Amino acid sequence: MDTTDGPDEQHRRPAGVSDDTVAALGKLSEALECVERARGYLYSLHQLIGHADLMLDDAVRMFRDAGHPGIADRIADELVGRNVIAGRWTFQIVEDFDDGYHAVFRDLDRSARDQLVGGRRHLYEAEMKERRRTHGRSGHEARPVGEP
Repeated sequence: MDTTDGPDEQHRRPAGVSDDTVAALGKLSEALECVERARGYLYSLHQLIGHADLMLDDAVRMFRDAGHPGIADRIADELVGRNVIAGRWTFQIVEDFDDGYHAVFRDLDRSARDQLVGGRRHLYEAEMKERRRTHGRSGHEARPVGEP
C-alpha cells in the first residue's frame, strides 16, 4: 500500500482487525459524540439558569421601586437561589454528570480502542474518507499537504 497517499498511521486499521470491529468502534464513537453534544447543552443550561438567577436581582429591585414589595419579597424568598432539582444547583448537576456518566463513557471508549486497535481513533471515518475522496484531486488529499 502506498503510504504517502492515504491515511496517516494513526488512521490505518491494524492488521487482523475485522470490519465488524471497526464498525462497532465507530458506533461507540458516534454515541460518545452524541453524549458530548448533550454535555454542551447541559453546560448551556448551567449558564442560562445562572444568568437568569442573577437577573432576578434586577427584577426584585424593579418591583420594589415600582411599589410592589409583596411580589419582590416572594420572588426573592421563593425563587432567587432556589435549587433547580432537589438539593442541587446546576453546577452540582454538571459535576455529577462529568464525574459519573461522562467519565465512564469516555473511559470505556478509550479502553475499547486501546484494547482493539492500539488506541486509534476514527478508523471508521478514515476508511470512509478513503472510499469517498477522489485520489489526486485538489481538496481531496488524504492528509494535510506536507504531512508524512
